[in-house]
Amino acid sequence: MNKKQLKEMGVPEGAPMHCALSTIGRLIGEGHSPESVKDGLIALMENHSTAMDHGGWNELAQVLSATPTFHPRETSAPWRQWGTDLDDNSVEQMRNACELPVAVSGALMPDAHLGYGLPIGGVLATRNAVIPYAVGVDIACRMKLTVLDIPVTELNDDRGRNRLAQAIHNQTLFGTGAGFRGARLRRHDVLDHDWSVSPITQKNKDKAWRQLGTSGSGNHFVEFGELTLDDPVFGLERGPWLALLSHSGSRGIGAMVANHYSRAAMKQHPELPDHLKHLAWLDMDSAEGQEYWAAMNLMGEYAKGNHACIHKHIAGHLGASVLLDVENHHNFAWKETHGGQEVIVHRKGATPAQSGVLGIIPGSMASPAYLVRGLGHPDSLHSASHGAGRVMSRNQAKKVLNWAEANALLAERGVTLISAGIDEVPMVYKNIDDVMDAQSDLVEKLARFQPRIVKMAPAGEKPED
Repeated sequence: MNKKQLKEMGVPEGAPMHCALSTIGRLIGEGHSPESVKDGLIALMENHSTAMDHGGWNELAQVLSATPTFHPRETSAPWRQWGTDLDDNSVEQMRNACELPVAVSGALMPDAHLGYGLPIGGVLATRNAVIPYAVGVDIACRMKLTVLDIPVTELNDDRGRNRLAQAIHNQTLFGTGAGFRGARLRRHDVLDHDWSVSPITQKNKDKAWRQLGTSGSGNHFVEFGELTLDDPVFGLERGPWLALLSHSGSRGIGAMVANHYSRAAMKQHPELPDHLKHLAWLDMDSAEGQEYWAAMNLMGEYAKGNHACIHKHIAGHLGASVLLDVENHHNFAWKETHGGQEVIVHRKGATPAQSGVLGIIPGSMASPAYLVRGLGHPDSLHSASHGAGRVMSRNQAKKVLNWAEANALLAERGVTLISAGIDEVPMVYKNIDDVMDAQSDLVEKLARFQPRIVKMAPAGEKPED
């Protein structure tokens, strides 16, 4: 019997699996037939007290008795779905998350698609527990929009577009390992925070400094476009206005924090079945839970500083002033009160949408992003989508899409693409207006941003989203 067969029989990973394999090898070596050994193990897994009736299984029985057992909620935590065209896998992941004994309630946004553990577009409230993979690998992935005092007409002539494109190209970097060196290193107050909150952040602060002000890979972007306000707000007339929009997170350091504490959570909860192992949690009262919480919040400040540097240096390069600044996290967890109790709300690929709170929900490189105001819907845990949502995987996109078709669409929409992979072209995303219609009770649209000059990581980069 191999590990796969033993898992199918219910033997947990870790110490029970090692003990089972050792015991099987010993019993067969003593002359027991494989059939009798299998029968003995089946009986043991059905009832540990039968160990004495099947000679040689006592040690495994003791190990199994000392191994925590997964006990799901008696009834699923309540959750609600927005949108009707969600894939079955993301719905199943949301349903699974609500089985967790620490789950309180959940919501699934209309851009939802498959993720690790919790689906992207999944919102989950837990009781005194934080789930690293329900936050996400790119901790505090973030949107930032600035309106600049540059005439929007610069988007309409070659000289102006070239000047704007060069500002993006020169003032930020893209790619998995991209970072600044020497005199180009960026400065921000986040570097003066306490980076000793976790051994991961303390050890990798210099790497984080090098990547400050860079944009990563995957679906991360920096783009200029045209912002049209539905009504005069924020001291601005209806427009249109020239605006800069960016999407990126905590770069390599955030991924290291996520992976380290995800492994720690899975080690704490070996009882979780395979389909739930990426939803392993850290108790907020534990040392590792407090470490992760502090590191996650530091990554939130780092991501905020990352965007601040991108926008500051691009605006400075152009000699422009900022007229409006709006930003928001996704891929984060917050302590909030819902239903009269304090919970930890995980928004993995979901935008905070408390009543009156501003946020940005992007579409694709050739479709609009929306500046929105939250409506504070209680059933969504005051959340909304974080984008349009993918309709195909990256691998599928690389197999079935081509640049001739993508470039034709970009030309039709008046978009200049500096760089990107075929797995990020508009056809891999849902229609953003359909997504916005599906969540009209979650957010109010205030302005529409149309991308015109876009830069993403070039083809071949490993995604960080």
